[in-house]
Amino acid sequence: MKPCASIFIKLFTIQCLFVLCFSQDFDFFYFVQQWPGAYCDTSHSCCYPKSGKPAADFGIHGLWPNYKDGSYPSNCNPDSAFDKSQISDLVSRMQKDWPTLSCPTNDGMKFWSHEWVKHGTCAESEELDQHEYFEAALKLKQKANLLQILTNAGIKPDDEFYDLDSIVEAIQEGTGFTPGIECNVDHSRDSQLYQIYMCVDTSASEFIECPLLPRGRCASRVQFPKF
Repeated sequence: MKPCASIFIKLFTIQCLFVLCFSQDFDFFYFVQQWPGAYCDTSHSCCYPKSGKPAADFGIHGLWPNYKDGSYPSNCNPDSAFDKSQISDLVSRMQKDWPTLSCPTNDGMKFWSHEWVKHGTCAESEELDQHEYFEAALKLKQKANLLQILTNAGIKPDDEFYDLDSIVEAIQEGTGFTPGIECNVDHSRDSQLYQIYMCVDTSASEFIECPLLPRGRCASRVQFPKF
């Protein structure tokens, strides 16, 4: 075999391996929204972003590719770095609907960069670039106004306790799909409504019934804390 041909084959093999490693298929997305009152009412620190205190509303945590067996791909393409210039037209909406509460106070870019590098790069196999990935999550939040759905069912962020089944039923009726509920525990050891998982098809455009619901460690009655 000629040396040039040998080099070409090796380069082709490396390229194929790269594609296999970093263009992973997945089965569905988890679209996760977080209640800020529960995030802040725990042992870890909570800081408002530089844009100011977020509205008392569910904020996006992430749009995460997942497999039906419960595992998930992550950090799929180390060469696809977060580029804030690609989402410049989305920043004001992201500050409102995808705020950061981590400390120290920041502008959200570190949070969004983490979400893209860990999760968003695994959605590139579905031809979602950075702008499309973040915009898809913002559109999904508009489709599922969880606070309005819960408020319409008489479930409000007023520090009161509500049946977990009632929360699930309200969201199921409001969206047409069964949610996954994740709870945390406050200083008084009370179970609080923390995160709500909805499942989305691989195009990141339509809600679907979850192939697998996360285990949320919730009590039968959970507190909906104020924010």
